[in-house]
Amino acid sequence: MATVHLRIGDLVWGKLGRYPPWPGKVVSPPKDLKKPRGKKCFFVKFFGTEDHAWIKVEQLKPYHPHKEEMIKINKGKRFQQAVDAVEEYLKKAKGKEQAHASDDKNKTGKGQKTTAKPVKIIEEDDEDAFKGGSSDKDQTDSDPEPSSVQRVVAGTVAGFKWESSPASSMEPISKRLKIIEEDTGSTSIQAADSTAVNGSITPTDKRIGFLGLGLMGSGIVSNLLKMGHVVTVWNRTAEKCDLFIQEGARLGRTPAEVVSMCDITFSCVSDPKAARDLVLGPSGVLQGIRPGKCYVEMSTVDPETITELSQVITSRGGRFLEAPVSGSQQLSNDGMLVIVAAGDRSVYEDCSSCFQAMGKTSFFLGEAGNAARMMLILNMVQGSFMATIAEGLTLAQATGQSQQTFLDILCQGQMASTFVDQKCQNILQGNFKPDYYLKHIQKDLRLAISMGDSANHPTPMAAAANEVYKRAKALDQSDNDMSAVYRAYIH
Repeated sequence: MATVHLRIGDLVWGKLGRYPPWPGKVVSPPKDLKKPRGKKCFFVKFFGTEDHAWIKVEQLKPYHPHKEEMIKINKGKRFQQAVDAVEEYLKKAKGKEQAHASDDKNKTGKGQKTTAKPVKIIEEDDEDAFKGGSSDKDQTDSDPEPSSVQRVVAGTVAGFKWESSPASSMEPISKRLKIIEEDTGSTSIQAADSTAVNGSITPTDKRIGFLGLGLMGSGIVSNLLKMGHVVTVWNRTAEKCDLFIQEGARLGRTPAEVVSMCDITFSCVSDPKAARDLVLGPSGVLQGIRPGKCYVEMSTVDPETITELSQVITSRGGRFLEAPVSGSQQLSNDGMLVIVAAGDRSVYEDCSSCFQAMGKTSFFLGEAGNAARMMLILNMVQGSFMATIAEGLTLAQATGQSQQTFLDILCQGQMASTFVDQKCQNILQGNFKPDYYLKHIQKDLRLAISMGDSANHPTPMAAAANEVYKRAKALDQSDNDMSAVYRAYIH
């Protein structure tokens, strides 16, 4: 009987069906986690994701002999981060090994190394399929499938040949989409963070259009192109399209032309007026809409604007989705946005590879308008928080306290975050290069306050913050980063 030996701790490449091969380490499964019935597999922890899964033996390859091959066929940024994590792990392991060898020499005069007990991969006719885990004979037909893996790597690698099997080679414990029933009765669907760890994405064969190449749109389009999507672009200032044409994008002369040329068209513009003009204006989106055409509004606007746009698009036989994004220019460039979508569920599913390219996760919130409401609430909180941080920094200075010490303490406490650290550093350095325009966060606060009025719900904190941002705008800070609200307190 042929056998293959691996050790707990060995590095491998594991593959899940159509997903890309990913570097991992063979580990012992939790004691209460049984092996999937009938599957000859190992329990693997993946680098860069902290995910775990059972992987069938034919879908495993040793790490070192296949490293160069994998790197050649998978060029994704997160994949490279995972490979870097493997190298860091190896470096630390080597250091520990040398330290242990030194200790052994001091104690015994011998530099012997301990050898991990090999784990045996058994062929089909063996009943004890996983050493260190549960055997098939300990299981019954009622044994559940594993249920603790949190995320799986998304995407595929073209040309990569593994042994095929009729069943999935790797059993993730969570599904790719998580469906959460909320108290309101609406359904939230979250991509199970596969987008945050994908190294390669299989792009949709649908033709993609994109309107608006501002701070957010530019990063989004760049990532769509990098991941192999066919993209046609348009921008009010045509010169902004040049860079993307060089990267492989096609050029549309008008919004109507882009929509007519593409299956799914995204737009990302500054405010409700710009969003309406783009759809309803001369040579606008509406003129290119035909039955089956999809339009995805990514701008942060009010629910009323979304309702109006949804109605006019669907009245022409089009399909509508709103999908505003939470993030910044840097997160857009990094493909780490959070997408909040609502509207036509089938469009949301058709946009899967696009959302994976541009973001780390996405949520579907039901009927059109819900995403606008959620995004305004999120940005209301963020804008109010930013104003409070600026107020704290200026109060520290006014009372003779060190602003840097204030930041150091803040970043060691419960409010520590990348957002706090980056914005405070920007303020202390006097660097207000826009990552999220101040004028846009003020617009979002204004729209959130109006939404609160419509719901007869008080928003006094947002109203106070809005006044500070309005003062900052009066000080010519509109086109600076939102952190420039600090200047409203010192002038």
